[in-house]
Amino acid sequence: MRRLVSRRPEDRGAAAVEFALVAPVLLLILFGIISYGFMLAFRQSMSQAAAEGSRAVAVLPVSSTVTAAQQADAARAGVNNSLSSFGVTCVGSDLKRGSTVAGTCIITVAPCVGQTTVNCATVSLDYSYRDHPLVPTLFGFTLPSSLSYAASTQVN
Repeated sequence: MRRLVSRRPEDRGAAAVEFALVAPVLLLILFGIISYGFMLAFRQSMSQAAAEGSRAVAVLPVSSTVTAAQQADAARAGVNNSLSSFGVTCVGSDLKRGSTVAGTCIITVAPCVGQTTVNCATVSLDYSYRDHPLVPTLFGFTLPSSLSYAASTQVN
């Protein structure tokens, strides 16, 4: 029978020291991946929100009694449905995170570019990500300074 070779006394604890040196770097990388993924999900929701807002105006019933305020309310509802999971809402011309203004939400219904008889609904969203990040930042590192999206849909 062979005897098991035991570690030398000077090797004891080396794995713990190596882990203590590597773990902060690994955790920083992991947190960066999570932060970047969350920002990308929010960015996609911003794009979807702009499209949903403009689409909500386009599908309103065709009627001479539909007012500009009703069109804007329909667009805001579409934007808010898409951004609700992030706690961001379109209130008036502001994008708010909770009760804090974090950007702009501009909704316009005007003649389409190059057209005089056809209107287009345009929803423009701009979120100041550097000032209002969705996840805490480490060492002052934030991803983009702002996220901006616009979508336009023809209104019949």
